[in-house]
Amino acid sequence: MTETLTSPTTRSSVAPPVLGGLGLFTVLLGAALPLIDFFIVNVALPTIGRDLHASEAVLELVVAGYGVSYAVLLVLGGRLGDLFGRREFFLGGMAAFGLTSLACGLAPSAWTLVAARVAQGAAAAAMLPQVLATIQSATEGPRRAKAMGLYGATAGLSMVAGQVLGGVLVAADIAGTGWRSVFLVNVPVVVVGLFLAARAVPETRSQRPAPVDVPGTVLLAVSLLSLLVPLTEGRAAGWPLWTWLALAAFPFAAWAFYAVERRADRQGRTPLVPPSLFALMSVRRGLVMLVPFSIGFSGFMFVIAVALQRGVGLGPVPAGLALAPMAVVFFAVSLCGPRLVARYGTRVVTAGGLIQAVGLTLIVLAALRSWPDLGVLELLPGAAVAGAGQALQLPVLFRIILSEVPPTRAGVGGGVMITTQQSGLALGVATLGSLFLALVPGWGMRDALVTTLLVQLAGVALTTALSLRLPRTIS
Repeated sequence: MTETLTSPTTRSSVAPPVLGGLGLFTVLLGAALPLIDFFIVNVALPTIGRDLHASEAVLELVVAGYGVSYAVLLVLGGRLGDLFGRREFFLGGMAAFGLTSLACGLAPSAWTLVAARVAQGAAAAAMLPQVLATIQSATEGPRRAKAMGLYGATAGLSMVAGQVLGGVLVAADIAGTGWRSVFLVNVPVVVVGLFLAARAVPETRSQRPAPVDVPGTVLLAVSLLSLLVPLTEGRAAGWPLWTWLALAAFPFAAWAFYAVERRADRQGRTPLVPPSLFALMSVRRGLVMLVPFSIGFSGFMFVIAVALQRGVGLGPVPAGLALAPMAVVFFAVSLCGPRLVARYGTRVVTAGGLIQAVGLTLIVLAALRSWPDLGVLELLPGAAVAGAGQALQLPVLFRIILSEVPPTRAGVGGGVMITTQQSGLALGVATLGSLFLALVPGWGMRDALVTTLLVQLAGVALTTALSLRLPRTIS
């Protein structure tokens, strides 16, 4: 199946789209922004709470509002990019992300900030699926493998660097902006990104685009909302009746979504999430592994930020810099991933899980031995080893999941993958974060941290076992 290429002024049905080096840099910049902003507020929340007089429940919404709207709309964003043109949606989503970031940075109240964060998540959902779809449609062979490796490296680095950057910006208090700078910093980056995208990102779209699946879109939104909202807000809200009713509704909404999508697929229509997509072993097994990996990743980032600030008493900068070794090692090792996969296949992912387990064990031992003097030096060995293990898993998983997805379904495939990842990230904060905060009053901060890390270690054991079922090679 061929894709069409549209320049800003002309459209050609002959020349295939080509994503050059500058274009790849630009879409990776677009991929980094939403992930950085998911984590950048972790170390800024205490300052936001004091400045805006926000309760813990409202602060949870600052995080959850972004994550939930982002996850709910990702697949729709991918479908619309397939339909109307991925470059145009990338540009529009990036512009909206800049405007909503500005709104977050200027928010006069906590509830205004929550609303702006929801809108920011929606803008991210319009932009991010176009990144993977453009890579899938405008690269091939070794160039695609390299681009996907860089995408995975960017994604992992962004999730760790977001927390580091958040601490630095809050402490720097640039021009008296305090926590607001964690959002305002996006604005000049978006301006540069828009300029580069207009010049270097090719237009791609499905040659036979399908209309939007309205019933599927609504049911997917209901399913994700009924799961993510009560889990992310339940603890802070005291688990009122509505949270239990929403969770009870989730399996019914999910079943209805699957039934509607399967019927549309069988009737020859194009559902929002084609069930036939999961017939691909690489998609099915890769997504199953991505869920516990993402839960563990985001849960760890949230818990370590709270433990270092509230338990150890570190400021935003040292709390953020404590994870800098993880970011540096992740990026360095992930660049070696394509060569390692070419030589050893997907067993690289299994090795990554084992290495990550060693890193988490070192962090647990450091917490037991050094508390309450836990800092950068004490965490360095474990954080560096864990970062190396994560780098051998996440970028390779992305490549595996999308390896057999045809270019005509690139937007949908990317949307499904990122939705799964984002839902896992939200669930990580909701589950591991809630477990940690629930244990603190009775067990103390150190023992709560160690217990939560041991639970994550069990999750790493699960992902390592699941990695043995991945396809041995990547097509």
